[in-house]
Amino acid sequence: MIKGLHHNAYRCRNSEETRCFYEDFLGLPLANAFEIRQTKTEREIRALHSFYRMADGSFLAFFEVPGSSFEFKAQHDFDLHIALEVDSETLHSMFDKGKAAGIETRGISDHQFINSIYFRDPNGYVIELTAKKSDHDDAVGTQDEARTALNRWTASLTSQ
Repeated sequence: MIKGLHHNAYRCRNSEETRCFYEDFLGLPLANAFEIRQTKTEREIRALHSFYRMADGSFLAFFEVPGSSFEFKAQHDFDLHIALEVDSETLHSMFDKGKAAGIETRGISDHQFINSIYFRDPNGYVIELTAKKSDHDDAVGTQDEARTALNRWTASLTSQ
């Protein structure tokens, strides 16, 4: 049985720039960092793996691999974004903090069941902070409703 998320891992250009954003700006403490010199298949590599702890005990993690061919680019929200839950007060204060810091900051967007703001981190990833609305659980719907919507979507694509 899956218990929950331990960590999601992403590439980063520069571990210190990434630390400044995630620890200094967002407030996620750097919890662990270690250098990797060899893969499990015994290939030589030089990478730093760093972890930032969230309040629920899970982590956002990053790999810096100097000289790799990974393409960093400004990601579109639909392609890749990381959504982190906050309360409404934090959402508003982080919006102001982002604007004051000169960080690309968008929002506040009303998504019916959540309100969200968006930042761009130093690696080009979109970071969404989201606060649940009071009717969040009712607005999310049921598994049956989700399956019906997915089936309707799939059928619409095959009928074109």
